[in-house]
Amino acid sequence: MDEPTFGKRETVADGVEILPSYLPVPGFGVLPVNAFLLRAAQPMLVDTGLAMLREGFLSALSSALDPQTLRWIWVTHADADHVGNLAAVLEEAPEARVVTNYVGMAKMTMLGLPVVERVYLLNPGQSLNVGDRTIQAVRPPTYDAPETTALFDPVSGALFSADCFGALLSSPYEDSRQIPGNELGEGLTTWATVDAPWLRVVDARLHRQAVTSFLERKPKIILSSHLPPAPGMNDRLGEILNRAIDAPTFVGPDQAAMEQRLAQ
Repeated sequence: MDEPTFGKRETVADGVEILPSYLPVPGFGVLPVNAFLLRAAQPMLVDTGLAMLREGFLSALSSALDPQTLRWIWVTHADADHVGNLAAVLEEAPEARVVTNYVGMAKMTMLGLPVVERVYLLNPGQSLNVGDRTIQAVRPPTYDAPETTALFDPVSGALFSADCFGALLSSPYEDSRQIPGNELGEGLTTWATVDAPWLRVVDARLHRQAVTSFLERKPKIILSSHLPPAPGMNDRLGEILNRAIDAPTFVGPDQAAMEQRLAQ
């Protein structure tokens, strides 16, 4: 895969649809970049994808529902691959409010995103009523931005884990159960060391406790921003993430090494 590509919108859990895309990472493979639509009584969009794929993203969103009916946009964190289409969605969804925390609001404001008048501040440990269910805000065990807030939907059993459990993969997959075991282990470990370089200085016992706590809700499916949907894989993903703390710190290729990778 040479170019960023928008995938096919599909139902991945009860009342949950994925808006997938794939970003080529030169020399390392492909990184899934997912947003999700939760069909609650008050519909919620989780993240807004890549700006470079705006046309496909907005088309998929509008084919799923009338944006005028969207009530919530949960921004797990303010990285470019999560807020890429936020301004465009806010324009098309005038009733939607942006769920984030104080740091997230500050970062999005500095990016020039029009969130201050429409923000709803929520911290990990708190919850949000969306009409027919109460969404739980959760701190994931790994992240690359201090405002990161994952979420758990008790109705679908979906744990939206933000960057946590992401993986660099050889090619796009529709379901994480399709990924060969070695590829999943290596891809998730590499991503964890990229996304959370501080893992090497964390107490292993506390890290394991954080992973266990994150999964104690026993989700039916894990929906990471950077992994294909992972139903029934809690133990496997938790095991890999527990071991990632022992992986070498990621050091990206320098210019000569990148040229060599691209030449292969």
